[in-house]
Amino acid sequence: MKLAPLAAVAALSLAPVLAQAHEMITDLDGRNVMIHATPERVALGFYYEDYLAVTGPEGAAKLVSLSRAPWADWRPGQWAAYRAVFPNLETLPDFGNADDNSFSIEALIASKPDVAILSTWQTAVIGAPGVKQIEDAGITVVAIDYNAQTLERHLLSTRVLGAVMGQPERAEALAAMYEAKTADTAARIAKAGPSGKKIYVELAQKGPGEVGNTYGKGMWAGVIDLVGGTNIASGQIENWGPLSPEYVIATQPDVILLAGSEWKNKPEAVLLGFGETDAAAQPKMAAYAARPGWADLPAVQNHQVYGIYHGGNRTLSDFVYARTIAKALYPEAFADVDPAAELVEYYKAWLPVAPDGTFVTKLQ
Repeated sequence: MKLAPLAAVAALSLAPVLAQAHEMITDLDGRNVMIHATPERVALGFYYEDYLAVTGPEGAAKLVSLSRAPWADWRPGQWAAYRAVFPNLETLPDFGNADDNSFSIEALIASKPDVAILSTWQTAVIGAPGVKQIEDAGITVVAIDYNAQTLERHLLSTRVLGAVMGQPERAEALAAMYEAKTADTAARIAKAGPSGKKIYVELAQKGPGEVGNTYGKGMWAGVIDLVGGTNIASGQIENWGPLSPEYVIATQPDVILLAGSEWKNKPEAVLLGFGETDAAAQPKMAAYAARPGWADLPAVQNHQVYGIYHGGNRTLSDFVYARTIAKALYPEAFADVDPAAELVEYYKAWLPVAPDGTFVTKLQ
């Protein structure tokens, strides 16, 4: 999330966001959307945890269809945790995935929702004609956007969700919490001054024998920019893709981030997230650190190799991962910050499951 001036964020007009029934809101595509009543039937395209954080547990009972793959397939441990609390998730109709062109407008319409809550990248895939087709079926379409990684759009998306789902007070409390955490992170960094440390992040999915993607813009690159690290992929990779092993060694990164997730079918991956253990992650991380030429890297020499949950970015809990990276860059400034404990605190306050697993760790 880029740190927009907090005064500017506070000055955002809330009039179109805190709408009541029969009032207009402006979604994250900039479309004016009429909310006639709090919806009882919801088709949900993405941002599953953010939706539940804003609606509370009762929001799950309103779901009538999902874009299933980005949850069940991309984050199977997370999906299993929520399915255990809400068994009905398993039988909800699936309207496909915009990421692989299987998104079915017809399946979404067939589930008869009052509202379709989609990400801006999903509405971009189906385009204006697709949005119109859904609306012509009498379904309100609302776009939200946590992928932009800006404070402004995180807060606005949260408030839009609250307005649509009849939870403006809860949404406002969430937005205030997120803004306060972001402000605290910024203040600590400003006080500490530039770190000068170079960071390399790799999607640790394929195992050490094959170079995984890194990020030149967005995703983890966006968080590195936020906390003032020097991303070695900047200017080398447009959005995502692998860096050459020789380049990584030549740049001598001070911090290495291995982004892991619940990839059950990837035996050499760094497994992090729901249901995963630090005991299992450590040897997988050590295998990366043992790559040819890595033993002499400052990050390895100084024990600055971290595991970080890939599913935690671009969501309302991503302040935890920003603070994890910031703590690696400015250990004294963040000495009293425990990101893992803050994650537990966040889930306890806002979500119906506990984050049972390993989400952030450091190679021992």
